[in-house]
Amino acid sequence: MRYGFTTGSCAAAASKAAAYMLLSGNRKEEISIQTPKGITFTATVLDIDRKENCVSCAVQKDGGDDPDITTGALIYATVSVEEADRKEPDEQAQIVIDGGNGVGRVTKPGLDQPVGNAAINHVPREMITKEVLEVCKLFDYKGRLLVVISVPAGESLAAQTFNPRLGIVGGISILGTSGIVEPMSNQAILDTIRVELRQRRSLGFDYVAVAPGNYGLDYMKNTYGYDLDRSVKCSNFIGATIDMAVELGFQRLLLTGHIGKLVKLSGGIMNTHSSEGDCRMELLTAFAAKFGADSKTLKKIMECVTTEEAVRVLKECGLQQAVMDYTMERICYYLQKRAKQKLQIDCIMYANEFGELAKSRGAEQWFTLLEQEQEQQI
Repeated sequence: MRYGFTTGSCAAAASKAAAYMLLSGNRKEEISIQTPKGITFTATVLDIDRKENCVSCAVQKDGGDDPDITTGALIYATVSVEEADRKEPDEQAQIVIDGGNGVGRVTKPGLDQPVGNAAINHVPREMITKEVLEVCKLFDYKGRLLVVISVPAGESLAAQTFNPRLGIVGGISILGTSGIVEPMSNQAILDTIRVELRQRRSLGFDYVAVAPGNYGLDYMKNTYGYDLDRSVKCSNFIGATIDMAVELGFQRLLLTGHIGKLVKLSGGIMNTHSSEGDCRMELLTAFAAKFGADSKTLKKIMECVTTEEAVRVLKECGLQQAVMDYTMERICYYLQKRAKQKLQIDCIMYANEFGELAKSRGAEQWFTLLEQEQEQQI
């Protein structure tokens, strides 16, 4: 699959091209930079606007074969000469970086950049500085340059990202640690989970509510009144999320999810993606057998396509609660085993048709805790 280049790489390339045109007076329609990954990025320079003390241009984001919502967006850099208050020139140019239209601004702590800064992460900032300084050295320029990164489509694109939940307002983030977008990379999801956990920890909370997806978060909000914005979406990476929570010093974690994913935990499967393992019906059949289900019932469960259907079979034969309670017992066993007893984990499991199916013993305490937090936010 074809790899792409990050918004950080695009911003660095556009900045280098704009700086070159500003300091040389010549037009530049193609530019190359070296990404942190060691791969050269050669970009076409678009929408060039040259003035005496200011040059603006754009590079189009290409995410390769990764389904990246920013693919096709124009990442602009405007480079201008700034007057500096100093008596003697510095040994090298001074590069100031800020965000413009469509680049988000940080409003909450715990992110890569401090509150008030443009959401241009530190690696893209380092890339921009490196590439622009390279141009400055080429032309022996030792003054001060202001680099403003903007993304005209950024504000609308940001609505499809985690930025609104993270407190990044007004646009997208300029991201990337390697400069390369690897197709279908799980690392981006894991990085986002870590950011959300770290941000919550930095706000002083030693407990966190987690759900695999929007359905779980919506269930928490509708059933228990806990707002989606203060929950962390962990996707299929339940085990990795527990590892991060332990590492960041959380003391308690509440996991809420649909039986279709959580039942896998009762078999010790900590990544619930179907490619990692799918023994939902086997587990439910085994648990039903433990509580005396006859062979006809066991056969019906094994032939079920969905876990909701399996729950219906269990309900019809009077075994739903016993099997669900035992499933939760096994889930909690493996969750605590993953946490190595360093984190108290509670769990709530539900089905769309049947509502709450089972919960751990300590789950009730969370309702009071979450209610108190909800009141503090009002």
